Amino acid sequence: MNTSTSLLAGHRILITGGARGLGLEFARAVLQHGARVVLADILFEEAKAAAAQLRAASFDATALALDLSDPASISACAVAATSALGGLDGLINNGAITNSGGKSLMEIDIDTWDRVMNVNVRGTWLMTRACAAALGASGRGAVVNLASDTPLWGAPRLMAYVASKGAIIAMTRSLARELGPQDITVNAIAPGLTLVEATQYVPEDRHRLYREQRALQRDQLPQDVSGAAVFALSSLSRFVTGQLLPVNGGFVMN
Repeated sequence: MNTSTSLLAGHRILITGGARGLGLEFARAVLQHGARVVLADILFEEAKAAAAQLRAASFDATALALDLSDPASISACAVAATSALGGLDGLINNGAITNSGGKSLMEIDIDTWDRVMNVNVRGTWLMTRACAAALGASGRGAVVNLASDTPLWGAPRLMAYVASKGAIIAMTRSLARELGPQDITVNAIAPGLTLVEATQYVPEDRHRLYREQRALQRDQLPQDVSGAAVFALSSLSRFVTGQLLPVNGGFVMN
């Protein structure tokens, strides 16, 4: 059932990695606050199914194919999303891969390292660049980058991913400086270990570590993160930019 509020009324938002997990939860959250969304994902069939379910609940959702390792795909997606929505007010750079989980620095191969960097770092840069003109034209443009709390505490045996998310944090600050003159805000959210499809491979002892060392001692759910994205996209945060918000139940305190 559509129970939208006016916090993001009429906002047009592109969400990468929107087919499932955190991306889909971000979509649900912004839709409930009145936005219209495009779900972009390499898992295109899943994205189409998710968008159909959201439309069945009377929300405005469209799916597009996106391969963040392919610059041409990124450009085409940005153009198609802007056209489908009639403009662009928000971009959630959520799409990312892990691939190196469980491997030590001695075990990660160069091809895996390069793919993680191409998708997570280069993909975020290119998607932001491709959307910058439309975001600037909106007068209320906002970018939300998905970082991670892993570079804040140095998670072991996850180095390619940790390095890529550390780069996202640094890039967020630089992007905020560059896009500020266009009145575009750029902020990053750093979730802790969240119960989604992408973290099913994580061993139970890592989940237990998070639960026991959080100030809020429970598992983290996708809906624990989405409110931060709504805030960062809304008028409530129009003078907040270049910031990192850890959302991890107090596992890391920034």
